[in-house]
Amino acid sequence: MSETQHFRAGDGARLAYRDEGAGLPLLCLAGLTRSMADFDYLAPHLPPLRLIRMDQRGRGESDWTGAASYTLAQEARDVLSLLDHLGLERAAILGTSRGGLIGMVLGATARGRLLGLCLNDVGPEIAREGLVRIFDYVGRNPAGRTHQGLAERLSRAPGFEGVPMSRWLEEARRHAVEMPEGLRIPYDPALRESFLAGFDGPPVDLWPLFDALQGLPLALIRGANSDLLTPETVERMRARRPDMGFAEVPGRAHIPFLDEPEAVALIHSFLGGLA
Repeated sequence: MSETQHFRAGDGARLAYRDEGAGLPLLCLAGLTRSMADFDYLAPHLPPLRLIRMDQRGRGESDWTGAASYTLAQEARDVLSLLDHLGLERAAILGTSRGGLIGMVLGATARGRLLGLCLNDVGPEIAREGLVRIFDYVGRNPAGRTHQGLAERLSRAPGFEGVPMSRWLEEARRHAVEMPEGLRIPYDPALRESFLAGFDGPPVDLWPLFDALQGLPLALIRGANSDLLTPETVERMRARRPDMGFAEVPGRAHIPFLDEPEAVALIHSFLGGLA
């Protein structure tokens, strides 16, 4: 695995990324509170390519820059800053949850910089049920004092089937840091403020962003038990984009880990279409 490097965004924020391999550039963007480590599960299953990952501001090893800066528009600009820093004209994007929304923003506003977009369990409509679940935990430290205890609680999450405890322990280590005073979140708690602004605000119509992806290679992965991306939204997406690759991962809620056979097969198909 390559070492973490840093670059400066347009506003001076110091943001972390990794860049390894050669060939087709695939930029992976993680979810709301997550980091580039989420793609460790997928990395061994990818074909030879240039794998690029970044920690969005406020997460992982990137600077905490405050609630007002944690917006899709700013995070999309950060992606463009990274591509410029790497001297890349275009890249394919694999976006998990919020990372997929950032990819949709880029597809609508910087279409020429994208080779294609693969969405992991996200679309232009986000189910309220899923948002309420995120509301319950975002910006709050997990209960308990150990990763083992957190892993046991995560293993009881509804919608996930057949996941070994070893995976939940890996997830616990990504979700929280063990400190003498207990478990602590590894991201800026101010992300809660920016999430609440959207949660309590008027509904935003994201379908124009999705429709702006016309002509761009597109793929979608859904957890079969997802509470964020409903079957009805998937049906509408597929009706608008019959050419969109699609896979549903059984025994997964929000979000698939991406090393499941169904996810790996779709990602390979998506990348093969870009080669």
